[in-house]
Amino acid sequence: MDTPNHKLRSLVSLSLRNLSLNTPAAHRPRTKTIDDEALPTTLKSPAKLVALREQKHRSLEHSRSSQNLKSVHEDAVVDDLPHGEHEGNGRPKTPQRPALGKMRRRSTLEWANATPQRRQERLENVTAERMADVFFSLHVGGVEEPVYVSEVVEKTMNPTFRHIDWSACGPGITRSSSMIIRIWVKSAKFGDEKWKQLMEMRVDMTALSFLGKSLEHNQTSLPPNAVIFHTSSGVYTASSSLSDFKPAATTTKAPITRRTGSTNHARLLPTSSFDALLRLAKLDDSIQDALATRNQIAAELETLVGTHQTALEDRDRVPEAEDRMKTIEYAKKTVQKQVEKGRRQTEEKREALLSRRSLMKADLERRDAQAKEMGPAKVENLHIRDDLVTRKRAITAQRRRISEDLSMIYPIAPLPTKSLTFTIRGLSLPDSQDLDAEPPEKVAAVLGHVAHILQMLSFYLRQPLPYPVIPRSSTSTIEDPISLLKTTASTTQKYGDERTLRTYPLYSKGVPRFRFEYGIFLLNKNIQILLEGAYGLRVVDIRQTLPNLKYLLYVATAGEGELPARKAGGVRGLLRGATPDLRRVGSEESTGSALSGLLFSEGKPAGKAKDAVESLRRTVGKANG
Repeated sequence: MDTPNHKLRSLVSLSLRNLSLNTPAAHRPRTKTIDDEALPTTLKSPAKLVALREQKHRSLEHSRSSQNLKSVHEDAVVDDLPHGEHEGNGRPKTPQRPALGKMRRRSTLEWANATPQRRQERLENVTAERMADVFFSLHVGGVEEPVYVSEVVEKTMNPTFRHIDWSACGPGITRSSSMIIRIWVKSAKFGDEKWKQLMEMRVDMTALSFLGKSLEHNQTSLPPNAVIFHTSSGVYTASSSLSDFKPAATTTKAPITRRTGSTNHARLLPTSSFDALLRLAKLDDSIQDALATRNQIAAELETLVGTHQTALEDRDRVPEAEDRMKTIEYAKKTVQKQVEKGRRQTEEKREALLSRRSLMKADLERRDAQAKEMGPAKVENLHIRDDLVTRKRAITAQRRRISEDLSMIYPIAPLPTKSLTFTIRGLSLPDSQDLDAEPPEKVAAVLGHVAHILQMLSFYLRQPLPYPVIPRSSTSTIEDPISLLKTTASTTQKYGDERTLRTYPLYSKGVPRFRFEYGIFLLNKNIQILLEGAYGLRVVDIRQTLPNLKYLLYVATAGEGELPARKAGGVRGLLRGATPDLRRVGSEESTGSALSGLLFSEGKPAGKAKDAVESLRRTVGKANG
């Protein structure tokens, strides 16, 4: 099939098949393997020639030789020999035996015992030698620079390049039918990293050989470095690429005929008529004229647009300016609203400031008047402040004296026979975990003394107890106004109201054990709170009732200076006109009656406060003695 009227614009892309970096030897015949039969010294006989003729159409096998042996044309049979090379009787020439003294070639099986590693290395070396980086360039006569340069396809033997873009070329180039193709390669075989020109081919687009619609449908064997042209009508190759590379022969046996004359392998096929070609040429001229007209109109439009570019830009800027004006107007209204709001806020703040100034002025005048009134009282305030400091010191001293009196009335002393065990008025109180070590009556009496001391100290130290106590000697109780223990319905019905449920006994006889133990716990908490609240001291173990109370009295009586004397009327018994005779000695009942008369009588003072204190101390000493 011929390819008339092919131009450069018809070329879509290029492909290169069977890339070969070596030029094939000119003396090697095509379609024939290098084998032992090509040796000059091979013995030829009529029987062997007949065997060769029978095996002529069989498939060719690869040679097992390791050398490229030179080929020798053997004498063919009568039908295969060219004209003029036969004997007169039509028989083939007699084969000559090999001459003696010929060197025997080396073994042809040197790879038979090679290791797999050696074979793999050989395969990789052969592959690396045959693969290369490839690109091509297209050149047209009259143009110095290439009209197109393809991309680089790396590490390949059959590169297929991308589609050619002719948009940058003018009609003078695209309408040309001849071009020059230069193939450039770069391979490790050359030993450098430079690009080298592999081949240069002058191509006439009207003289290409048709291969098929695509390469997938191609049944023709291609020679090394075959250039494939992809066009809109199919796939073509240059005629020179197939001139010395014939397709493989078929396996069908054919009668042997004499060769006469020269052989023309080109196929003659019918083509289009002259009228059709003329119409096609006219259509192509019309298309090219239309393209030229389009380009001219486009150039004129570009010139016209360039001439009125300023006016067009001004027209495009008008909508932008209008949008900007709208934005400015909106911003202006927003700012005006903000300004009005700011003015209102300013007026409100100004009025508030005027009101504050008037109030501050009135307050300043009032303060000036008060300062004038307080001027004469400053001297008196100094005396009052000094008197307050004196009274605080006196109160502290009186608290020390009262605490000393309480410690004398309820003496707490350690028990020599047992560590960390104390007695109060001769009655010992064990640890809260060992209350059964003493009789319950004695324990109840000790807890009554402790409750009485705590009530007195809370009054004199002005430190209220969180758990109020009701001292009644051995039947004292304590209340818990903070929390209420969970009880059953029968217990609630037994105690009646809530106040009775919140009252816990400080005696163990006839009451539930847990209520008695909880009452001791509340009593110890009172001691802890008095130490922490009044003096800021920390209690190590609240279960030690008497040691903690002893510590509380010790801290309360500590201080600088002597204890102050009791003031006149400090003891109601001293207010009576008749003072009991404290010098009388007798039984314990008389001593207790004298002490009770001293503490709770309603008489007038009969002497100085110091004498009353001394008398009280002597009486307490006699009672303890």
